[in-house]
Amino acid sequence: MEKIYNKLVRDKIPEIIKLDGKSPITRVLNDEEYKHALKKKILEEALEVSESNDSNELEELADILEVIMALIKIDGKELKDILEIAKTKHEKRGGFEDKIYLEKVIENE
Repeated sequence: MEKIYNKLVRDKIPEIIKLDGKSPITRVLNDEEYKHALKKKILEEALEVSESNDSNELEELADILEVIMALIKIDGKELKDILEIAKTKHEKRGGFEDKIYLEKVIENE
């Protein structure tokens, strides 16, 4: 029996699968495929955060951070670069501390 995944996995997952007595079929992605797979992975991880509970939420958020760090690295940047952009954006547009939920906008004629 086989189960199809077709997704990016953490580096040690194939070895973990082998230790479980199974045979993983893998390949190494080129840079373009890797970046695309990371972008898909961040959506997968975000969905897992939205479905998480208090007991595993931090673990799911850590997965998102891992994907973000990989995306930053593939672009030749560092975490400090994205943190600086986040700081600038926060200063310009604010954060989410005030818990504002925009329901709608009415166009004034």
